[in-house]
Amino acid sequence: MARVIVALSGGVDSAVSAALLQDAGHRVEGLFMSNWSEDDDAYCTSAADFQDARRVCDELGIPLHKASFEADYRSRVFAHFLAELEAGRTPNPDVLCNREVKFGVGLAYARRLGAERFATGHYARIGAGGRLLRAVDLAKDQSYFLHALDARQLAGCEFPVGGLCKPEVRAIARERGLPVADKRDSTGICFIGERPFGDFVGRWLPGRAGPIETEDGIVIGRHHGLERYTIGQRSGLGIGGRSDASGAPWFVAAKVLTRNALVVVQGAGHPALHCSGLRAADAHWISGRAPAVQFHCAAKVRYRQPDVECRVTVDGGSLDIRFPAPVAGAAPGQYVVLYDGEECLGGAVIMTARPLEDSCRTASRPAASSMPVDAATTITHSMPSASPTSDASRIR
Repeated sequence: MARVIVALSGGVDSAVSAALLQDAGHRVEGLFMSNWSEDDDAYCTSAADFQDARRVCDELGIPLHKASFEADYRSRVFAHFLAELEAGRTPNPDVLCNREVKFGVGLAYARRLGAERFATGHYARIGAGGRLLRAVDLAKDQSYFLHALDARQLAGCEFPVGGLCKPEVRAIARERGLPVADKRDSTGICFIGERPFGDFVGRWLPGRAGPIETEDGIVIGRHHGLERYTIGQRSGLGIGGRSDASGAPWFVAAKVLTRNALVVVQGAGHPALHCSGLRAADAHWISGRAPAVQFHCAAKVRYRQPDVECRVTVDGGSLDIRFPAPVAGAAPGQYVVLYDGEECLGGAVIMTARPLEDSCRTASRPAASSMPVDAATTITHSMPSASPTSDASRIR
């Protein structure tokens, strides 16, 4: 049987992955990756997670390796996260963390340790030839966050819990007496933890307060820095009831960087919050190539949103995507991920969203890099390469 190194996070999913591989007769070892640590940070759980990983390995009787990839994480993931926020976009660092750290330097480290296979607790499946497939438990499926990997990486990996539902995973953990059987699932971005997003961002980016405006340019409040908000956001706007407006909730429709203004509209059904298509850049295909120059498939514009039908036109590394019905939540900086049935084909970074015909009049205002309209300035956007050269000294 193979020597398999499992990336142990200290959670139940990776712990059960190790147990299942051990039951299958593999020679299993654990690897705890330390990617973020702040000694004075009550929200950082890295130390506690490592102790949980140790307890799991003690119970299974397997060795545990520990490696710090914090420098790689800060230069390859976190620096990009901050740069995107400053540019007015909405980054998703989990995608880069998988590509650059877990299945980048982490996978390479495991191979140096002698691993023949590499496993994680992700909810996804791997098909023949390194195809990426959705998990059986669609409510937990994480293929969205794995779309930037390639078939070569995936062919040498295992996702043992991808064929199980979450209750089954916890049941196995209890049967095996694993100490993390009832540990609560982690939520949010690892370096932010449970704290308010705005509070964390304020530690790294000073921000600049500015007006919150309606689509007609009426100032109705103040924001605390555009980098703290995202397209479609509802909570945390600080806008109370107004006598000259309906009682419908307010949502962020655009960020106008040239005026440092946050544009909001009322009602989840407002056309400014929906699009008929989008342009995306830095397209990545798990198989190494696009299925065709033009094809139909399903797409996710955000992780928690359901699939939507679309038509994709490939233009080099860029994608033009059209939807037959209005789609909400397409924010520049997020990823559009494409599917053919249960197979994840790959994805790209959303650059601009095409407005509906009766969209917000913000489209006629001065162009901003993050406005969800075709009138917005085209952004030169690149995901960091495998050997980034960006200076991340200010975040070390």
